[in-house]
This record gives sequence, structure tokens and C-alpha cells, in this order.
Amino acid sequence: MNAPRLAFDGVTGGYGSTTIVRDLAGTVASGEALCVLGRNGVGKTTLMKLLCGYLPRRSGQVFLSGRSIDRLDPAARRRAGLTYCPQERPVFDDLSVRDNLCLMRANRQLDAFLLYFERFPILPRRLTQRAGTLSGGEKKILSFVRGLAEDQPLVLLDEPSEGVQWENILHMAHCIAENKASGTAFLVVEQNLAFAERIADHYLVMDHGRAILAGSRTEIDRGQIIAHLHV
Repeated sequence: MNAPRLAFDGVTGGYGSTTIVRDLAGTVASGEALCVLGRNGVGKTTLMKLLCGYLPRRSGQVFLSGRSIDRLDPAARRRAGLTYCPQERPVFDDLSVRDNLCLMRANRQLDAFLLYFERFPILPRRLTQRAGTLSGGEKKILSFVRGLAEDQPLVLLDEPSEGVQWENILHMAHCIAENKASGTAFLVVEQNLAFAERIADHYLVMDHGRAILAGSRTEIDRGQIIAHLHV
């Protein structure tokens, strides 16, 4: 059996002397999405930063395709196959939309983005515009397209639908489904349950830095999730 694309176990950490995330575990296989849900402030973004190497873990292990990435910095984790689209400051405001898209690419050709441009026509219309002048939802779309177009085996998305119109959220769901069909694995932090239900194969529900509910979408129903989101 192939190793999961991403596996983490016992992950604990936070900021300075403050522990935010405690003993979290999860796996994501190729072609699947794990959605991390929970109220504001329960540690979802902290988990993402721990997995990406932006925060030091106090304990626990992280594996990418069966290989430990515990000792790798964020840049090395990206080279190993992990793309991260953050919740905060998702784009470089002082750069143009085109420069944001091409920043991590070997050239400035836009061929890799053409299919995404069909779903999000706002982007090709704004290529020369400074990204900082986009709305919050447009910035999220820009970050989302940049991340998926990197064509990495693992993509971490932190609140990708925040501020995005429902029509474009549906386009995001279609893009994720298409990439899943090609074998991409996703770890997605979300507050929008309707969006999560369209993309999730597994759920991890957090509260106070811990997992309080975890399992496949066939094992966990909507009522269970809502009960924990409103505690």
C-alpha cells in the first residue's frame, strides 16, 4: 500500500511559550481532501503553519509521501512537493496580478493558468493591476489559482473561500475536484461548511487546539459538525 501523501501524528506547538495545537493527527491520500473545521481561534491556522514549517513543533511528526519533513524549512518543504496558500496576506500587494501568478515559475508564460482563467475571468482582466488593489475575495482567488497551478502533489489551503462570492466558490470546488481526479491531495481549513461538504473526503473538527471529531464524510454527518461548530 502506498504511503499517504501527507501524514502527521502527535503534532503539538504554538507561539513562543504558548501551546495552541495539542497532539493532532491526520492523513491525506492522493486524490483526497481533508477539511479542517472549527470556530475562530481554535488553532486551525496554527496547525497549517506547523505542517508547513513556519512554526516549530514541540512534538510530533510530519511525513510527505512517506518521507519525514520534520527537519525541512518551508522552502525545502515546497521543493519536496507542498504548496501553501495562507489565510493572511495571501498575495504580494505591491506586485501585479501577473507577477503574483508567475513569482515561483521559471518564466512569465501564462499557459498553465488558461483553464483557471476560464473559471475566473477577473484574473486575465487584471493582469497588470497591482494585487493590493484587489478586493479580499479577489486576492483569495488569485492565491488559489497560483497555488493550484503550481501542480504540486499536496496543496494546503487556509480559508480559501473567505470573502469569495458563492459563484466563484463553486468554481473553486470544481477546480479542486479536477485536481483531485489527477491525484492531488488537499488539506483545507474552512469555515464555510457548504463549501467543505462539496470537496471533503474526510473531516477533522477542532476545538481548543485538539481534535474533537475526525473521520470520513460517510462516518460524520452534518448535524455532528454543526453541533461542534456552535459550541
